[in-house]
Amino acid sequence: MTDLTAATAGTLSKSQRAYQWIKTRISRQDFTPGYRLVLGTIAADLGMSVVPVREAIRQLEAEGLVTFERNVGARVSMVDDSEYRFSMQALSILEGATTALAARNLTEEDVRAARAINEQMAATLADFDPRRFTALNQQFHAALFTKSANPRMLDLVNAEWARLGHLRDSTFSFVPGRAQESVIEHEEILQLIEASAPLRTIEKAARRHRAATLDAYMTHEHADDTLGLPKLSPREGENDD
Repeated sequence: MTDLTAATAGTLSKSQRAYQWIKTRISRQDFTPGYRLVLGTIAADLGMSVVPVREAIRQLEAEGLVTFERNVGARVSMVDDSEYRFSMQALSILEGATTALAARNLTEEDVRAARAINEQMAATLADFDPRRFTALNQQFHAALFTKSANPRMLDLVNAEWARLGHLRDSTFSFVPGRAQESVIEHEEILQLIEASAPLRTIEKAARRHRAATLDAYMTHEHADDTLGLPKLSPREGENDD
């Protein structure tokens, strides 16, 4: 089924129909940035062979709406790398601080719930689903920062998370190897919270965890623009001024 009327469809070639069908779904974000475009599935939905779909994908690639990567295939392009970068940089600072401000308000039950989410994330690694992993990732971080003592900071963090949802489908679609590192870093943050580590240490761990995801993406897409922040060990920074 397509969004084109019968009269309009009759005047278009199959590749033009496929082009309009895919482009419409990109524009209304049914196909969000990072979404994998499976030619066979699209062809089946449109009732045609993959040949005209491939031609449509090439046209969309020429327009910058689709990117093609060897051994991965076609994906919807990032809407705006600079906007994504700005949001991730802001979120690394905001979420780091908000997580630290919430740390003393978390109960043992809260930490157990967060760890259970992280264990679900670890379980998805064998048969990796970037969208599922991203949804769980958001749940994990929300479990840590929702009890922040500063409601204004919490509003800002939630706003940036919402903005990211419009900018890309999943960063982990581009850098799936980052997922395993993320799970490990989550556990390190939980251990810091359980140990009642200095809030400055918790803030740094959460901030650099977020920045590391941006670095992984930027290394993949724009190697010259990485933040280059070093990894933080669980006890590093406790005695910083």
